[in-house]
Amino acid sequence: MSSASTATDPGNDPDFSWEVKANDRSYHNKDQKGFLCFRKKKYADNIIKTSKYNVLTFLPLNLFEQYHQPHVIYFTFVLILQSVPQISTLPVYVFVIPLILILGSRALRELINDIARHKNDTLVNNKPCEILSGKTFQMQKWKDVQVGDIVCLRKDDFVPADILLLYSTEPGSACYVETAGIDGETNLKYRHALRATHCALQTAEALAEFDGIVTCETPNSILHSFTGVLSWKDTKYSLSNNNLLLRDCRIRNTAVCYGLVIHAGRDTKIMKNCGKVKLKKSKVYDVVEKSVLYITILITIMSLFLGCGAGIWNTLYSERHYYLPPSPVSSALLGFYLFWGYFSMFCSLIPFFLYVSLELLYTAHNYFIKQDLEMYDSETDSPAQAKGNSLCDLLGEIDYVFTDKTGTLTQNVMTFRKCCIGGRIFGTTSIEEGKDQEVSFAWNKSADPSFRFYDQSLCEEICGSQDPLLHDFFRAIALCHTVMVDNNEGLLVYKAASPDEEALVTAARNFGYVFRSRTQDSITVIEMGKERTYSILALLDFDSIRKRMSILVQNEEGKIKLYTKGADCVILQRLDPSCHTETFIDVLDQFAEETLRTLCLACREVEEQDYKTWKLKCDEASVTLNNREVALEKVYAEMECDLQLIGATAIEDKLQRGVPETIQLLRDGNIKVWMLTGDKQETAVNIGYSCNLLSSDMQIVEENELRCLLETTDDCVLKERDLGETGDSSSKKALVITGDFLSTFIHTSEAQEMSAWKKFLSAFKRKEVTDQSAELRRKRLVELACQHQSVICCRMTPKQKASIVELVKKNKKVTTLAIGDGGNDVNMLKTAHVGVGIIGKEGLQAALVGDFALAQFSYLQNLLFFHGRLSFLRISNFFCFYNYKTFASLIHNFWFAFFNGFSALIGCDSWFLLWNAIMFTLYPALYIGIIDKDFDSKTSLKNPHLYIRGKRGTPLPTKIIVYILYGVYTSLVMFFTAYFGFYDTSGPPRTYSYHVFAYVVSNIYILAVIAEALVLMSSYTLLALLAVVLSLINYLVVSILCTLPSAYASSAVNFNFLGAMLHSISSGYMWLIYLFGVVVNLIPSLFFRSWCRLISPNQLAPEKGRKMKVRSAFRRGGYKRRSSYAFSHTEGFAKIVTRKECLQN
Repeated sequence: MSSASTATDPGNDPDFSWEVKANDRSYHNKDQKGFLCFRKKKYADNIIKTSKYNVLTFLPLNLFEQYHQPHVIYFTFVLILQSVPQISTLPVYVFVIPLILILGSRALRELINDIARHKNDTLVNNKPCEILSGKTFQMQKWKDVQVGDIVCLRKDDFVPADILLLYSTEPGSACYVETAGIDGETNLKYRHALRATHCALQTAEALAEFDGIVTCETPNSILHSFTGVLSWKDTKYSLSNNNLLLRDCRIRNTAVCYGLVIHAGRDTKIMKNCGKVKLKKSKVYDVVEKSVLYITILITIMSLFLGCGAGIWNTLYSERHYYLPPSPVSSALLGFYLFWGYFSMFCSLIPFFLYVSLELLYTAHNYFIKQDLEMYDSETDSPAQAKGNSLCDLLGEIDYVFTDKTGTLTQNVMTFRKCCIGGRIFGTTSIEEGKDQEVSFAWNKSADPSFRFYDQSLCEEICGSQDPLLHDFFRAIALCHTVMVDNNEGLLVYKAASPDEEALVTAARNFGYVFRSRTQDSITVIEMGKERTYSILALLDFDSIRKRMSILVQNEEGKIKLYTKGADCVILQRLDPSCHTETFIDVLDQFAEETLRTLCLACREVEEQDYKTWKLKCDEASVTLNNREVALEKVYAEMECDLQLIGATAIEDKLQRGVPETIQLLRDGNIKVWMLTGDKQETAVNIGYSCNLLSSDMQIVEENELRCLLETTDDCVLKERDLGETGDSSSKKALVITGDFLSTFIHTSEAQEMSAWKKFLSAFKRKEVTDQSAELRRKRLVELACQHQSVICCRMTPKQKASIVELVKKNKKVTTLAIGDGGNDVNMLKTAHVGVGIIGKEGLQAALVGDFALAQFSYLQNLLFFHGRLSFLRISNFFCFYNYKTFASLIHNFWFAFFNGFSALIGCDSWFLLWNAIMFTLYPALYIGIIDKDFDSKTSLKNPHLYIRGKRGTPLPTKIIVYILYGVYTSLVMFFTAYFGFYDTSGPPRTYSYHVFAYVVSNIYILAVIAEALVLMSSYTLLALLAVVLSLINYLVVSILCTLPSAYASSAVNFNFLGAMLHSISSGYMWLIYLFGVVVNLIPSLFFRSWCRLISPNQLAPEKGRKMKVRSAFRRGGYKRRSSYAFSHTEGFAKIVTRKECLQN
C-alpha cells in the first residue's frame, strides 16, 4: 500500500522530471522542447510507426538507400562513361537495362514489405479504446490516446499505453494482467490502485473532476521498475510498479478498470525496449560489396596497362609507318581515351544481372520454405513464413542460437504427474500414461473435468485410508498457496500467479481437498466433502532468496500448524533431525531424472505460547525501517525449523513437440544454444535439463565462480583454455547467470533523454581508459561464456537479451540466430543476424518482426539443416559459377588486345554480352542456385556433420578467387584455341575473318561453360537437361538471328557480324576446335574433383575425431539438485490475501 504522509517527493531529482496532469490535454500539447529551430513535443502521441516510407518519400528515400551500395554507384558511373562518344565501346542499352532492373526489383521488394508494415501499424493504431471525454467514456482509437487522458479497460482488453491504475471493480481495486507480450509469461500478474483513488474515483463523474498530478521518472526501458508520486488534494502518494499497467499487457479476470495515461506511443516501456530497425543483409552481399572494390582495382590495373600499351604501340606504329597519315590525337591522349574505353569494356566483370539473379534466388528459396509441409502446423493452420529478405543462406552458417523459454521451448502448460507420500510414489510419466487407465473422479462433485491422472491407487488410498500423512499432504497443497478463486456460475475458477500453483491446487481439488474461498484472515477448504475453515495467522511469502513459502493456520479445534513448501535444497535443511531422508532423496533423484519439477512439503505443529512469542518478534520486524527484509527473514527462519517431512510433488512443464531432439541436433551440428529468459533461475535450469540443453553430467558454473574467473584469468589463459573449441571439457560445462549479474557489464538502463547536442558534447567527456576497461571486461565475459557448451541467462530484460546477442556478434565474429515468440523477444530478433518468430499464444509481435516465422521450435531442424544448408550451398555455387562465366566471357579481350594493336576492339559480338547475361548461360546458373541439391531432407537431418562441413568448408571468398582464376584459364583456352586454330588456314575470306573468329571464341565459351555447369551440378534431373538444352537453343537461335542479312540490312552498325554464326559451325574442322577447347578447359576441374573424392570418398561419413554427443544417464552430483518450482517473479499474493477486504464475493 502507498503512504500518504511519508511519500518521498522526487520532483527535484533530474531523473524525475516527467509531470502528468490528469484531464489536461492543453498542458501536454504546449509543453515542447527543441534545439535552435527544431522543436519536438515532450509528450509523444500514441501513434506507432514502424514503416519507413510514405507516398512522397518512397522514391527519393529508396534511391538514396540504394545509392549507398557500392555496386549501384559503380554501375551508374560506368553508364556515364558509356555516354561519352570518345570512350564508349559498347551500346548504352547494355548498361541501362540492367541498372533499371536492379533498382526496380529492390524498390518493388521494399515497397511490398513497407506496405505490410503500414497495414500492421494501421491495425494497431486503430484498435478501439474508451477515453473519458467530458463526463462520459467515448469509444475512440488507440491513436487518439494522449498523456493525461483517463481510459476505461475491460476484461481481455489490451492496454494501449503505460497507465496508472486508478480503480477496478475487483475488491480493493485489484487488477490481474497477463504480461505475455512483455516478459513472455502467461501466468497472471497482480496490480492494484491506491486506496485513495479506489475510494474516490469509482464513477465517470468523479474521474472527470480528478485533477491529480503525477511526477515520475522520465520514459525508460526498465520494465520491472517505476517510481513516482501522485499529488492530489494536498497529499502525496507513493507510486510503484504495482500501480502501473504497461502497454501490451492484457486485462484478465477483471471486469472494468480505469487508468491515467502516463507514457504513450514511443515513450512506453515496451516501445523503448523494441530498439531500432536494423538493416540485415546476407554475408554473400558483404562478399559482393568487397568484390566490387577488388574487381574495380583489377579492372583499373588492366585498363591502365592496356591504355599504356595503346599509347606505346601508337608511337611505334607511327614511327614505323611514317608514310601513313598521323593520328589526330597524341599518343598520350589516345592512351587516356583507350584507358577509359577498356575500363568500360571490362566493367561487366562486375556482373549487372548477378544482383537481379540473387533477388530471384532468394525469392525462390523463401518460396520453398513457405511450401515445406514438414514445417506446416495443422493444429494452428500455420505454415512457415519467410519474409521478403535475403537471409536464406545465413541459415546454413549459424554458429549460435539464442532462444526464449516460455512459449518457445515450452507450452507453459503444467501437469501434475507424480507425488511421493511417506516414501511411496504415485503417478505416471507422460510416456507411461497411455499404458494405464485414466482415473475417474466421478465420486468428487467439485473435481475439475480437465484434470488427468493415471494412477488409480492414489484415489483408493485417499478414499479408503485414514493415514494422516496422506491427508496432510493434500491439505498442505490446498492451504499453502496464494491462489485466488472466482465462483463463476457455480464453477470454481482459480487465478494463480504461477501455473505451478494452479496445477497443484487443481490436483488437491480433484483428490478431495477443494480450495473454496479465502478472506484476509481465513481460508475455507472442502476436505473429503466436509467444509472446514482455517484462520490464517501468518503468511510467509516466497521470494527468490527464500525459495519457499509457509502458512501458519489454526483449525476449528484450535490447533496451530505450519505448512511449508519449497525447493528441496532449503526444505531438507530445515527438517527435524529425527527425519530419515535417504529414501526421499533417492525419490527426488528419480523425479529429477525424469525432468519433473519437484517441490517438497513439510509441516510443524506450533504451541500457542510459542506462536504468541514469535508474533511479537514478527510485528517488531515488520515495522523496522532499516533492513526490514533481513529482519523478517530472520524471524521467519525461527518458525520454519524442526519441520516434519510430508512428501514431494512432481510437475511436468510440457515441452513443445520435438524440442529435445532439435537441441540435440543443433549441438551435433556444432551450434551452441543459449537460453535467454525472463523467468527465474530454478525454472530455467529445470527446463534446460528437460530439453537436452543441460545434461546430468554437466558441471554447472554459476555467477560466483564466473566472477572469480573474470577477476583472476588473463587474456592469455583465456585463449589457452578455450573450451568451446578444443577438447571434450566444453560439453561438460554449462553457465547459468542472471540479468542482475549481466547488468554490471551491460548498461541497458536509460537515463533521462538528452538532446542531440548534449549527446554530442558528452561523447568528448568520456574517458578513453574507462571505455577500454569496460570493453575489456565485456570481451572477457563473452570469451569465458562461449567456452561453455550451454549458457542459460535468467531474469533478462528485452534489452539485455539484445545486448547479449550483440556482444557475441561483436566479439566472436559468428553468425547468430535468435528465436522467440513474445513482444519481449522483438529486440533480440532484430539484433541477431537471423530472427525467427514463433507463431504462438503470446501474439504475433515476434512473428511479424522476425525474418522467418515458424509454428514450432522443432521446425528449426528443417529450416537450418535442410533449407539453410542447401541455400548456403546453392547460393555459394551460383555466385562462384557466375563469376567464373563472367570472367571467362570478358578476359579474352585482354589477350585479344595484344593482337589488335590495343585498339579496344572487342573479341565478340556486342549482342553476345547482353544476351549471355540474360539467357545464354543463365539457365544452368539458375538451376545450380535454385534447384540443385546433393541430399534430401531426411538425409540432411540424419547427418548433421553435413551442416558442419558446409560451414567449415572452403571460405566463400577463397572459392570465388579460385573460380575467377579458373575463368581466366578458360579465357586463355577459348582465345588461343581459336587463335591457333585460325593461325594457318586458307579459304574464302568470310570463313576465317575476324567476325567468324569472334563467334568461334564465343562458341567455345558457351560449350565450355555449360560443360562446367554439368560438372558442378550435384543432381541431374529433367530440369537440368532442360536448362542446358534451352541455353544451347537460345544461343543458336539468337546468334543466327543477329547475323542474318535482314538484321544487317536493318542496322549495319548494330548488326555487323553478317553470316558469322553460320560460318562458325559449317565445317567439321570447327567442331574439332570446339571439342579440343572444351576438353582442355575441363581438365583442371575434373582433376580437382577427382582429387577431392579420393581424399573424402564418402560425404555421409562423420568427420574423423568428431564424437557425436549423446545424453548420458543421470548421475547425482552433477548439480546440487534439480528442484525447480515456478513461483512468480514477484513476491506473490501474500500482501493481497492479508488485506482488509474479502477476496471472495
